Amino acid sequence: MRFKHSILLISVFSLLSVALRAQEENTNLVQFTGMVLDGSTEELFPVPYANILVKEKGRGTYSDFKGFFSIVVDKGDVIVFSAIGYKTVEYRIPTDLKDNRYSMVQLMTQDTINLPETVVFPWPSRDHFKLEFLAMDVTPELQKKATENLANDVLVRMRNDVPKDGVEHANYYMRQQAREYYYIGQAPPMNIFNPIAWKKFFDAWKSGDFKKK
Repeated sequence: MRFKHSILLISVFSLLSVALRAQEENTNLVQFTGMVLDGSTEELFPVPYANILVKEKGRGTYSDFKGFFSIVVDKGDVIVFSAIGYKTVEYRIPTDLKDNRYSMVQLMTQDTINLPETVVFPWPSRDHFKLEFLAMDVTPELQKKATENLANDVLVRMRNDVPKDGVEHANYYMRQQAREYYYIGQAPPMNIFNPIAWKKFFDAWKSGDFKKK
């Protein structure tokens, strides 16, 4: 009987220690929010789609169109702010915080890259350019490589495999937002009533795009 009571007490103490450890870990979490602004000039404006990364932990978020962000971090974490055209900034979350919420405004400065000077000289005339272009000596190796790079199957594969960059994702997101704002409060139009879509359909039908190959 005493043996069973001892096992029960050990189990209770184990559960209490696990609960206390979990509570200590939870007290270390912080809801980190803030704004990412351009501080290059006196007139501050938001930096949209800036990357906010928790260093050495492989997770993060990004700011919205107004520069606002929100992420859960640990006290003492190093936060890395980066954006295209701006200098990367690191910030360490204070370890002596007494609250589980922390807010800040992160200023970023533009990173200017000076490229070597390039001087472009125009051709005297279009006919002169045509003569020089036809007289250009291109090796067979370069001709073969250019033909392979411009093949239709290579171009199709590149369009499907090459991922979109941050600018393309941002443009797609802004187009989606603009479309939602344009048709807010009403149902978006359907292409079945779009005369332009019908014209494209008939043109493709006449050109034989729907024939089995």
